[in-house]
Amino acid sequence: MPEAVRFGLIGGGLMGREFASAVARWLHLIDHPALPRIVAVCDTDPAVLDWYRTRLPAPLHTTTDHRDLLARADVDAVYCAVPHNLHESVFTDVLEAGKHLLGEKPFGIDLAANGAILDAVRRHPELVVRCSSEIPFFPGAYRIAGWVEEGRFGRILEVEAGMWHSSDLDPSKPINWKRRAATNGEYGCMGDLGMHVVHLPFRFGWFPRTVRALLSNIVTERPDAEGRMVPCDTWDNAILACEVATGEQRFPMLLSTKRIAPGHANTWYIRVIGSRFSAQFSTRSPKRLLTLDYTPGGEQAWAALDAPYRSAYPTVSGAIFEFGFSDAILQMIAAFCDEVVSGDHMRQPFRCATPEEARRSHLLFTAALRSQARSEVVSLEEAAGTVSSGAGGRRAP
Repeated sequence: MPEAVRFGLIGGGLMGREFASAVARWLHLIDHPALPRIVAVCDTDPAVLDWYRTRLPAPLHTTTDHRDLLARADVDAVYCAVPHNLHESVFTDVLEAGKHLLGEKPFGIDLAANGAILDAVRRHPELVVRCSSEIPFFPGAYRIAGWVEEGRFGRILEVEAGMWHSSDLDPSKPINWKRRAATNGEYGCMGDLGMHVVHLPFRFGWFPRTVRALLSNIVTERPDAEGRMVPCDTWDNAILACEVATGEQRFPMLLSTKRIAPGHANTWYIRVIGSRFSAQFSTRSPKRLLTLDYTPGGEQAWAALDAPYRSAYPTVSGAIFEFGFSDAILQMIAAFCDEVVSGDHMRQPFRCATPEEARRSHLLFTAALRSQARSEVVSLEEAAGTVSSGAGGRRAP
């Protein structure tokens, strides 16, 4: 019999609803060792709580105070999706209450807030703490992860990864918390999208040694709820040219996060070029996986594979069907719940993004802010132990 994992949701907006939807689809999975159930929801907006009351099975506890939720003995784990400026206080409260945590990226509004969260993580080694990043669970990305672990690529020549969308191309789109440095943080699009981009490279041990950042604030004003134009002071697009240094080699890695990428609805991609094997995958064509197998002196030709629906955790879907965003979220939650009930004996090896990987993302984004301010290459060692300051990432930390 699967082991029950009783969840509390803190933050019932877009991603909270996605989480609840995934839990409702749990029968889509085959023989998973855990069975999640949402027993409590917290949001400051009563109308949001009404949405959950009418859709989730009773009994369901709803509250506007996250501390009330955390005091409940029937909550084992928490999924937390709140604005970045609340991460430090709420995530720390979750951990001090003894609850497992799946929290949204970037795990703190800045490097200092992330450090406080990591301190709480270290105080509670008994808890499973993971950062939300669902896209690497797409079958094409999952296959590439397996090939890297097998050492199939040979010497790594270069890597590209990114996540792009274009909803901010419309300058009349009303401002929200993600477009304000006070609530989103100076990282801008990097804090919003960056964990998705670095999840796989960091899992492979590809940590940047240096970064040269090109950051763009394209739409500097947006209308508020009353139609008044107010400052939109976060970075819209970021291109990070990194040098990766492993124990064996160095290679360039180009990372990109964009909120204004015309023609892209929500595109994630990774491209790994190696001396023996190369592969690339993009969610823009979710079944298409490109590979190039090379032997010295042989021909060089890319092959296109129509990747089957072969996910980390088996599902009722046939291999001929297409995998989508809601499936990736389901797989991510499946990995988290598997780790909660199975520990080191998970049914498959790919874990959700770790707090340590989130910490490395903060070091990268902090260094990127310095690089932009100075118009120069910055070492990540220099960024370690520093905190950022200044609105919109325009001044050096």
